Amino acid sequence: MALIFLKVGPYGALQALDSSFPVIDIHPLIAGTAARDRVAKQIGQACREYGFFYIVGHGVDEELQQRLERLSRQFFAQAIERKLEIRMALGGRAWRGYFPVGGELTSGRPDLVPPNATGSRFRSSLIPTSTPRSSLSNRAAW
Repeated sequence: MALIFLKVGPYGALQALDSSFPVIDIHPLIAGTAARDRVAKQIGQACREYGFFYIVGHGVDEELQQRLERLSRQFFAQAIERKLEIRMALGGRAWRGYFPVGGELTSGRPDLVPPNATGSRFRSSLIPTSTPRSSLSNRAAW
């Protein structure tokens, strides 16, 4: 399975990228070392150029990451009616809850883009399930 990543270019235009993406070691941020300024610049650049990035060096236990992924998949596999029981409109001031695809607005417009080659309406495709979990060690994979 090929990954298709899109980059936000000038004036918000989406540009196709190859399958490379930023992987940033955030350990200097956690440790409070002098390199934290460099890491902050890397994060800023990744956000401006890609709109996302992977992190390593975060110290989050691998078992916890796997549990989070498993529970997330279970949640999103539920029927829409079940997910809407915790919709954002019920979240109050905490601003927590579920938005269906196309239900969240930015500047009054749904957060959707035209479908890409995989049929996805998201700005990037997720790592394919065929990717060995060991190759994602210490990476947030969503």
